[in-house]
Amino acid sequence: MSAGIEPLFSLAGRVAIVTGAGRGIGHACALMLARAGADVALAARTQTDLDAAAAEIRALGRRALAVGTDVNDDAALDSLVARTATGLGAPTLLVNNAGGSGPNDPLKMDADAFAHALAWNVVPAYALIRKVVPHMRAAGGGAVVNISSVAARYAQKHFSAYGAAKAALNQMTRNLAQDFGPEVRINAVEPGTIETEALAPYLTPERRERMLASTPLARLGQTDDIAAAVLFLCSPAASWITGKVLGVDGGVEAPNFS
Repeated sequence: MSAGIEPLFSLAGRVAIVTGAGRGIGHACALMLARAGADVALAARTQTDLDAAAAEIRALGRRALAVGTDVNDDAALDSLVARTATGLGAPTLLVNNAGGSGPNDPLKMDADAFAHALAWNVVPAYALIRKVVPHMRAAGGGAVVNISSVAARYAQKHFSAYGAAKAALNQMTRNLAQDFGPEVRINAVEPGTIETEALAPYLTPERRERMLASTPLARLGQTDDIAAAVLFLCSPAASWITGKVLGVDGGVEAPNFS
């Protein structure tokens, strides 16, 4: 990479917080940001997963902080931000990856469970953005990436809860980008079908074959595909991008999870 290009993707001197960082997409994002030069605070509920991820980051020569965190606990989010600022420095990058929900039958999922799915995927991201923005502004600026899903734009059976939750996350991303610019950029990534431990129980050979046949790039996504997009949106290369939702989906434009 030429000397003129490398600085566009360098995160040297930056401090990142990544939620849901113990496994899957969050883990890949944390490692990708560290490879680009960032020090990383990793947050999730399972401490052993975080400790292992932190060790990988330290092996890259970067600093890491493993903070066991329930993102639904506002006090825990306060502690996460405070410990990051004290232990690593002011957080100027945030990846809101914690969230998720499986398929739902609308006649079996009651309103309380529906509300929980909405809140789980939106409220912690909103709360954490509010808590890090003052640090970002004081440091001269920052970037946030929210991990959404293609379910936000597909019309499909059994995804009324998850689809609505991620659609809300997308619109929140667009609106908060208006609120917090120009100092803070806020974008989202919509992963398509990504091979993770969470997907494995549903990925029968028949379903895999159907997915591959309906994907223009003829493969399922890997966690590093999402992490690379997150790196771009966090980097100086994306300095004129905010309020946008980037689909990283292999070219799939219709539901293929059936």
